[in-house]
Amino acid sequence: MITSAIAIVLALGGLIFFHELGHFAVARMFRMGVKAFSLGFGPKLFGFTSGKTDYKLSLIPLGGYVALAGETGDEEDADDFSEDELFSNRPAWQRMCVVAAGPFFNFLLAFLIYWFIGLAQGQGVILPTVGGVMQDSPASVAGFQLDDHVVSIDDTPIDSWSSMVTTIRKSGEKDLEFVVKRNGEQLTLHVTPKINTVKNLFGEEITAPLVGITQGHKVEYHPVEGTGFTLALNHTWTMSKVVIKGFVSILERLIPVETIGGPIMLAQMVHSSAQSGIFDLLAMVAVISINLAIINLLPIPVLDGGHILFFTIETITRRPLNEKWKSISMRIGIMLLLMLMALAIFNDFRRLLS
Repeated sequence: MITSAIAIVLALGGLIFFHELGHFAVARMFRMGVKAFSLGFGPKLFGFTSGKTDYKLSLIPLGGYVALAGETGDEEDADDFSEDELFSNRPAWQRMCVVAAGPFFNFLLAFLIYWFIGLAQGQGVILPTVGGVMQDSPASVAGFQLDDHVVSIDDTPIDSWSSMVTTIRKSGEKDLEFVVKRNGEQLTLHVTPKINTVKNLFGEEITAPLVGITQGHKVEYHPVEGTGFTLALNHTWTMSKVVIKGFVSILERLIPVETIGGPIMLAQMVHSSAQSGIFDLLAMVAVISINLAIINLLPIPVLDGGHILFFTIETITRRPLNEKWKSISMRIGIMLLLMLMALAIFNDFRRLLS
């Protein structure tokens, strides 16, 4: 339990730190003034001052922030900094880069984690092992059993679950000859897939030929070819598309809003991953980091994506957004975020009590 608690604190703290490090690094690259770099909110627990920046760890570990000189447009609040160091005095494209750097660093963190996992653990391949047999399915009629390992289909070697699924779906409703390994012996089973309509991960209905077996979740790891750079990049890109499609599916009501989780669900996911080992924990941190990046890029005022939208409009119109409308949109953004947070926490407690 203590190990999981430490893992939760380090994982979530690391995600926040990396996000804010992005803002900080790009701001300093442009020689903008930084008043504070804080991990957490509220009263300062401890820290130090270097140059004009106050680095601190704060009491409430629910986020973090980088306070830029002139960020609010109030120059009196940045007396220690020159006019050239003020965030508000910089071109819109520079301000946009600083804001976008937070989500970018979250994508970068996910990429680095996948790169490390690939080099240290290897590339994982889900084996074509039966985890369950559905009742009254073609597989049940054919005699499939738990832990059967598919060796080939119609003399085509099968080395992964994905290759097995692809082969079955290409066959249509044609009779297939499965060679499976069971208790050290090879058996031949004849199966005729049946066209069924099922829902995928995103709630979409998919019609495809199915035999009625479920995944055994047995994984085999193979050494990564080359540097692993491309593999990590592809994995980051693939997971980003999955996360985006998940958000779209929620908006389309394909995935119920009851699945939205908050901090409790997040902590449970990290806890569960920590129990499975360091590599599973790191993989979960990478997924959460991608989620954090994409959420922050949503064009909602208050979030990084909202600020990027403001700076984009300013770049196009060549004048700052009207402060009155900006203030109104920020209030709407705060309200939306509070409503979303309330929904997520409500779902968390409902799952705990169910």
